[in-house]
Amino acid sequence: MGYIGSYIWSLRQHVGHRRLLVPGAQVLLVDDTGRALFQQRADNGLWEIPAGACEEGGDFADAAVREVKEETGLVVRREDLVPFAALSDPEIHTITYPNGDVTHCFGLCFTARTWSGELSPGPDEVRQADFRPLDRAPQPLLPSTAVVLEMYREFTATGRFQAR
Repeated sequence: MGYIGSYIWSLRQHVGHRRLLVPGAQVLLVDDTGRALFQQRADNGLWEIPAGACEEGGDFADAAVREVKEETGLVVRREDLVPFAALSDPEIHTITYPNGDVTHCFGLCFTARTWSGELSPGPDEVRQADFRPLDRAPQPLLPSTAVVLEMYREFTATGRFQAR
């Protein structure tokens, strides 16, 4: 769908740049060699993992599947998503966009090891995408993405769902 016409876009028509509380999802795609998919944002050049807001009538898994497809061209099935963390700390997960919009994100973080399709970044949101070792994430990295990677490491070490 993209931003124009999205639920968040429709809210922005009424509230302007005011801080919005936004539920959404992030997806850490990890290949068989342990590398993760990172993408460079088109708007500010920072690297992150596929992520985005929920839409009306959808849930976290819907957002995860949709955002991976829109931003990377890859197809992830709901049943292949494994939730590992929730990130909602406003000190970490408040984003100010280049146009002045502010969102406090409440993100459910998933990992997936299975997907289909060819990697083809969505040019309106993503400059480039690449699989990299988790311990060598591209820079500059979106600060909230760095926290998600820390939570993933803790999840893989302990098996416990992470929340921050």
